[in-house]
Amino acid sequence: MFSKRTGSPYSDQNWLRSFLFTIYGTSVLVVSYFPLFYTHLGFSSSQVGYLYSLGPLISILSNLFWSMMSDKLGTIRKIMFILLAGQLVTGLLLARATEFSSVMLILSFFYFFYYPVFPLADTMAIKIAERHGRNFITIRVFGSLGYSFFALTVGYALRALGATWSLTLCIIIIIIALLITLGLKDVKKSVSEHSDQKALTDEPGKKEHGLKDILLQKEVLWFFGCVFVLALGHRMNEAFLTISLKNLGAGEEVIGWALLASALSEIPVLFILGKYGDKFKELPLLVLASLMYAIRFLLMALADHPGSIIAIQALHSLTFGIFFVTSVRYITRIIPDRLRATGLAIYTVVWSSAAGLLSGTFGGMIYQEAGRFTFYIVAVGFSLLALVGFLGQHLLDINRDSIRYFKKRDKKTSL
Repeated sequence: MFSKRTGSPYSDQNWLRSFLFTIYGTSVLVVSYFPLFYTHLGFSSSQVGYLYSLGPLISILSNLFWSMMSDKLGTIRKIMFILLAGQLVTGLLLARATEFSSVMLILSFFYFFYYPVFPLADTMAIKIAERHGRNFITIRVFGSLGYSFFALTVGYALRALGATWSLTLCIIIIIIALLITLGLKDVKKSVSEHSDQKALTDEPGKKEHGLKDILLQKEVLWFFGCVFVLALGHRMNEAFLTISLKNLGAGEEVIGWALLASALSEIPVLFILGKYGDKFKELPLLVLASLMYAIRFLLMALADHPGSIIAIQALHSLTFGIFFVTSVRYITRIIPDRLRATGLAIYTVVWSSAAGLLSGTFGGMIYQEAGRFTFYIVAVGFSLLALVGFLGQHLLDINRDSIRYFKKRDKKTSL
């Protein structure tokens, strides 16, 4: 039952929806428009790549640190308030920095406060959805809607104001998100995780070394390897999409339309696969996603007009949309319940942090030295390599199932 102080039983959902809608505005700026701001300061493509790779590197430590703090203090809302306050302070400092060394230092602190907000917000969304008996997507989709809205509006705003306003707009959005946190209803992140940990240690004969148990599974290691390779191409495109558009003569509003196309395209796919995806095997869907990634990056390599790239961005639905839902479902199948949290944590590090670190560093070098065409051809190669990996695992599974079938048949025949 809800107390009188909570007002409407849906008020906590609406506050969180508003929060998710807003914080993805900072994501639009940090991921897509900050690189343009850095080029405006005169930084080279390789320097932009180094700055992009800082985020994934910092996120490995920051996500762990703030997650532990959230567990220790038993609060998510207060931690998110601290994180946004940290973003505000470092954002103000970043707005005054012009030298590469100072930008790199301040940006490291900004990322330390920036990245943990999103997994903590997702955790809060899952808990609140469970509290109301609703589907998690009904809350999380507002993040995609917010990304779509800000992708378009920020593009037009920067077209009128200039790229130098990127940090100013980011600071304004951070302030709005900071104020919204005051209306959020807190949840304790540690409840489910402590339950999982108890389940792990309560099992007879089970010792508490989940990471080792996961990494000893060949199927899991193979999957994470394929995810890492596919993520390299995805992160390369993410880091240099706006720069590619700018080099083709696109204005900030055109960049906004390109980001809008990708954000809107993924929404129906998330809903469809969330409802009907379990009717299809995961590995064939991952093979399809890898193939569509290869086609997407090949088209990016051949594109010679900003309008073409906007159209290509719609393939985000058949690449990331299919991959995200299917990969999470695959993890939940191949990793036992007692190790689920650890498995998802490793998946996040592989897909976001490790791949982002390498793609930003080496991607920037490739883009600067070899050009956009070669850059995207390399991304095509990564996608095809992942395709071969997922397909190989699928064929091994088919062969293994066939062997089991014939063994059972022969056993019944002999009886």
